[in-house]
Amino acid sequence: MSIDDRFPHAEQSDAHLPGLYQDGAFWGMTATQLFGAFNDNLFKQLMLLLAVPVGAAAVSQDDQQWLATVVFSLPFVLFSGYAGFLSDRFSKRTIILMAKMGELIVMTLGVLAFANYSRTGYTGLLVVLGLMGTQSAFFGPSKYGILPEMLRGSDLPRANGLILMTTFLAIIFGTASAGVLGQWLVDGNAPLAESAGGLARGSAFCIGIAVVGIVTAMWIRRVPPARPDLRFRMSALTMTPETRAVLRNDLPLSAAILASCTFWLVSGIAIQSINSLGLVQLELGKQWTSLLTAMIGVGIAVGAVTAGRMCRGRADPRVVRLGVWGIVAFLLILSISLPGGQHLLGFWGSLVVLMLVGVSAGLFAIPVQVYIQARPPAGQKGRMIAVMNQANFIAITLSGVIYLAMDRWAVAMDWPRSTLFVMIAGLFLPVALFYRLPGDK
Repeated sequence: MSIDDRFPHAEQSDAHLPGLYQDGAFWGMTATQLFGAFNDNLFKQLMLLLAVPVGAAAVSQDDQQWLATVVFSLPFVLFSGYAGFLSDRFSKRTIILMAKMGELIVMTLGVLAFANYSRTGYTGLLVVLGLMGTQSAFFGPSKYGILPEMLRGSDLPRANGLILMTTFLAIIFGTASAGVLGQWLVDGNAPLAESAGGLARGSAFCIGIAVVGIVTAMWIRRVPPARPDLRFRMSALTMTPETRAVLRNDLPLSAAILASCTFWLVSGIAIQSINSLGLVQLELGKQWTSLLTAMIGVGIAVGAVTAGRMCRGRADPRVVRLGVWGIVAFLLILSISLPGGQHLLGFWGSLVVLMLVGVSAGLFAIPVQVYIQARPPAGQKGRMIAVMNQANFIAITLSGVIYLAMDRWAVAMDWPRSTLFVMIAGLFLPVALFYRLPGDK
């Protein structure tokens, strides 16, 4: 059964469109997303690594990862509704190009923030991170909403799998590059104010990547506005009455969005916990800790492509079940420490299990995302994806606060940092027990 058969709102007149692998517009969108994800994760991971105090600094400084996570996520909560309105009111290709122009400006400000760290401090970096989140919030509804408009419905699972795969390849290289830059350009023994300025040379690379992303965005096929007559109302900043009506009358769609935001809540906590595990419990440097974080991206890339093939043109609930239970099981394995605080898996074992967590995450995320893309009416896709983004980033914002509480609880109880992963598995367990994608038995 195809996407068009399963979803009554999916467009039917797509026979004239080229096949996925022959479609230059699809590869343009894929490359644009790849370069954007690389920049976001390079800059953000540099900040997260700098935010975790180790050694003597851990006595006088708190872990600031939660603050960086909240700052990056909050613009999605505040602006996703308006971004969804713009993506349906104007051509999504136009919004994508404008967002990529904004990325170039933000990355230039990032270089200045690193170069002037002695004067602007961590606050300057947080401001740039907030602007990066704002740019991404406006990019999101159009980058996902344009896929059903410019591709065949039956190609959506494979398209999402390939885009997610390349996105996480970008996350891998962006995150790993942050570790290498942090190791080479930041003197871990010097005060942060003296050493962080060296990262300006590394972050300058992001400006060139942003320029390349603008070029690839021009390859994306022109699409007409979905709702050129759409008028702005203040409710667009949160959720329009039409969108609320769709969600109220379509409970499977609402449930999919709830499952998606729970997944991203858990993901946000997990990334911070991996950094804490590597730097504090395993006592790795920034470079090797970044490799731990990147390994989950390797798994997601593999899982995303595998899910795209397993779904066979539909959002397959069996793939969702396999992914959701895999996430819970491998997080529990990752949480085990031996008496005395030694981690059961160590560095190499953690690499393998984190990759399996990522594979499971890809298997879960792709069918759910395809369902959310294809299910809404044509004129609602951009706004519905904005709602999904808004819900996801409310969850990611909360993940910073929840991580802070979990981290302080673990420190107060003198538990090893691996304990954080059993807490994360417990948060995701209700999804495994109760969520069913339509068609699941």
